[in-house]
Amino acid sequence: MYKRYLALFFILLTALTMAQNQQKKIPNAKLEDLEGKKVQLKSYLGKGPVLVSFWATWCKPCQEELGEYQKIYNEFKSKGFNLLAVSIDDEKSVSKVKPLVKAKNFSFPVLLDINSDAARDLYVQDVPHIFLVDAKGNIVYSHRGYKKGDELELKKKITALLK
Repeated sequence: MYKRYLALFFILLTALTMAQNQQKKIPNAKLEDLEGKKVQLKSYLGKGPVLVSFWATWCKPCQEELGEYQKIYNEFKSKGFNLLAVSIDDEKSVSKVKPLVKAKNFSFPVLLDINSDAARDLYVQDVPHIFLVDAKGNIVYSHRGYKKGDELELKKKITALLK
């Protein structure tokens, strides 16, 4: 009996180890940019790390977070880093996205996930929610919520990926 439990334990341990080694990939969702053009998330991959930030116009922490990420984007975009802000605003509030982006002077790409298809694929339940993706499309870091200082940890992770 003891040998059966031991064998089962090792089988489960092996399965868990294998599951951890398989990194989750960013889905290849098709979203609209602010000009109405359809783009694929994976079209932004290949040059360097990409930060995918899910946000909404009604979310004040999201706006604060994106303001901090704009600074990181300005610092690292010439080195291959990209930032995608994916708005989950629905049909009722999506008209506020473009004016807010313009008012805040955000210069990174902003995509619209009106039906929350990409958000659902990534199990985004609330905003802000970020995913740091390597050049191959592997999600290497995920974080929900925002408090001042979170951007410092993210900056370290981006710097490590750019080396």
